[in-house]
Amino acid sequence: MTPADKLSKRKHFKTDLSAGLVVFLIALPLCLGISLASGAPLFSGIIAGIIGGIVVGFFSNSNINVSGPAASVALVIYTAIQTLGNYEAVLLAVVLAGIIQIGLGYLKAGTVAYFFPNAMIKGILASIGLVLILKQIPHALGINEVFEGMESFSQNDGRNTFTEIIYVLGNIGWGSTIITLISLAIILLWDRPVMKKYTFFQFFPSALAAVLVSIGVNVAYHAFIPELALTGNHLVQLPEAGSLGEFFGFFTFPDFSQIGNPQIVTIALSIAFIASLESLLSTEAGDKLDPYKRRTSTNTELKAQGLGNIVSGLVGGLPVTAVIVRTSANVNAGGLTKTSTITHGTIMLVCVALIPQLLNMIPLASLSAVLFVVGYKLTSYSVYKSVFEQGKKQFLPFIITILVVMFSDLITGIIVGGTVAIFFVLRDNYKNAYLHDKVEHEGEEKTIIRLSQETTFLNKADIMLFLDHLPENHHLVIDGRDTKFMHPDIFEIIMDFKKTAEYKNIKLELIGIEPNKTKSFWKEKL
Repeated sequence: MTPADKLSKRKHFKTDLSAGLVVFLIALPLCLGISLASGAPLFSGIIAGIIGGIVVGFFSNSNINVSGPAASVALVIYTAIQTLGNYEAVLLAVVLAGIIQIGLGYLKAGTVAYFFPNAMIKGILASIGLVLILKQIPHALGINEVFEGMESFSQNDGRNTFTEIIYVLGNIGWGSTIITLISLAIILLWDRPVMKKYTFFQFFPSALAAVLVSIGVNVAYHAFIPELALTGNHLVQLPEAGSLGEFFGFFTFPDFSQIGNPQIVTIALSIAFIASLESLLSTEAGDKLDPYKRRTSTNTELKAQGLGNIVSGLVGGLPVTAVIVRTSANVNAGGLTKTSTITHGTIMLVCVALIPQLLNMIPLASLSAVLFVVGYKLTSYSVYKSVFEQGKKQFLPFIITILVVMFSDLITGIIVGGTVAIFFVLRDNYKNAYLHDKVEHEGEEKTIIRLSQETTFLNKADIMLFLDHLPENHHLVIDGRDTKFMHPDIFEIIMDFKKTAEYKNIKLELIGIEPNKTKSFWKEKL
């Protein structure tokens, strides 16, 4: 660690502690919800949240990433439990997935993240914000039939994102709704510039203030307005241990007797692929959210995530990934170094071990208010406006990514959005292989093609089509003097065209078209 790093951590220590507390409040119900969606023991998500905060946070070189269980892996775990018959066997697959991720890190597979198109990353961030708001509306209005943290369009209750909202509007729970409105008012007022003039409001998190007030409001409900009182699934539902010994009994261990089961390897590969893809995307997205625009080593991140999954699997936790929602919440709360993510994991460990009864008094509606604010900042009007002003090549991949995530899930959105963005890149590359114009010289019209500095196999079709459509009895000049690298396929097309030119009576001049440029290409590229 450099002196500058130490100074930075010391400088931001107070705000990082505050941010870590806010992330903990948001992560707690998400960890529990993802456990339920996975069909795993309820405490497994909490374990993953603790490991993601402390272990991954310590070994990652990201300043703002927050890791924990993710909805994208929930279906894989649910299916795996049904297939293997017990959760302990799935834990072995989680450990193997971590080993695979560390191997990918050493193979430098993390560099694939540098090829994620910016339009897709912005689309993912905006879509997560939009989905976050839509999915929190039911919890905010008192309907908690859908697991916290569920991001997919189709839901476990048989409804989808939009039909759920329609259902909720006809069955509003006024106790939750009032708490949501009070919590939103506190957060918005707390963060006003006029309030930030006072030291207390700078360092005491608005989210914590909203949560504490919401607990007080619910206590008042029980005392004075019992019909509005929140109980059961309207509150955080954390398993309570009567002692530390009982707490540690929540931890379980992998079934190593299944090591020869080929299904374990298949599941491990699925977990490693999804967890790595989401972690890399979250890392790139997090770097864009970082106020200081620091760059994270994606290969180091893969190793850290792999180590996190090994530890999580060994002690009974769900798979760990970097998660955009928690990372966004971290930045929104003022987290600027890894101290905040480690703090969130440490607070989670201490609180679930020592004060689970107090945590179980927190209304989910107050946490929905916190997530509304996080979601809005990710998908505000200014985000759409700025991308729209960049032109359709940026806006189309951006908006398509948002729509696909909204109507399917995050992984499908990454694949489709990335494909659309890459299509525009390839199309531009396809069209920019050369410039051509027609000139007249001594009464004769001729076409001059000037090849670009680099012509690759992506330009093959465009050049072939252009040459094929040249009329007979024409004069063509192919000028490659500015070309530094030429793919062998392009050179071969030009050499083949020499024979076609003779057949069509085309006068062909080649300038700077040399086979050594294809050798330079391979030497430089490989």
